[in-house]
Amino acid sequence: MFTKAFWKAALARAAHTAAQSAVGMIPVAVGIHEVDWLHVLSVAALAAVISVLKSIIVGVPEANEGGGE
Repeated sequence: MFTKAFWKAALARAAHTAAQSAVGMIPVAVGIHEVDWLHVLSVAALAAVISVLKSIIVGVPEANEGGGE
């Protein structure tokens, strides 16, 4: 389960999740200088950690499709 392919797929999922969470936290109606970047990064980091934990518990289907690196 904890192969190179597993970690590659799990970290790719975590990066996508973090990016989606960060974009979702940026308000549309404010200027770029008004965004609370620490809060945005905090939420994105937490989402990435949860994604990795979920991958460990549930598994990552992409790791099995990668050809068994």
